[in-house]
This record gives sequence, C-alpha cells and structure tokens, in this order.
Amino acid sequence: MNKIRIIRNEDVNKILVGVPEGHKHLRISMKLKNGLVLIFQEATIANTLRVYTTVKTHPSIRAEELEMETLTADLRKDGYAVHQLLETPRKNEDVERELKELLEKGELSI
Repeated sequence: MNKIRIIRNEDVNKILVGVPEGHKHLRISMKLKNGLVLIFQEATIANTLRVYTTVKTHPSIRAEELEMETLTADLRKDGYAVHQLLETPRKNEDVERELKELLEKGELSI
C-alpha cells in the first residue's frame, strides 16, 4: 500500500533550485522538517508547472491528470526524453474525486 503524506508549507525547511555542478538540467531539492529530501528533475517540474498553469488559468478546466508514457522515437520530438508525463482524458470531476479521496487517506508529513 502506498503511503500518502500531505506536505504543507510549514513542513518545508528549505528548497534549492538550480543546475548542479556537472549537470545540464535544473533540479529542485525540497528538504522537509522531518529530514526527508525530495529531488525533482527539470522535466517533472516543467510538466507540473504546465498543468498547474492550465488548471489555474483555464476558464473550464478545473483538474488535470498526468500519466507517464514511454514514447518511441517516431512519436517524440527531437531532443525530448523517452519518458513523458502527458495529460490524460479524465474528466475534471474524476480527478477532483480522486484528490479528495487521497486527502482523506493522507497523513501530515510531520
């Protein structure tokens, strides 16, 4: 069973954003007060920001789901990664319902 943790703003101790020495792509590191450190790759953050912006600004889209897809060379753009987080056709209501259920099952991270 997956553990569900709710991370509030007050649970975050520090966030680092930048390109680590010896790397080419941005990383975001989030250190929680309980000692857990989460590191996100640039593509993960970019996809999250893309869908966040859509939900926040679109007049009728209230919720979105992204799922991992592995794209073959003929389906992806030049220079893009094989693994992509892409929008699914789920309805707003279904995504909102799943988020509600996760929140009800979740525990605070601290």
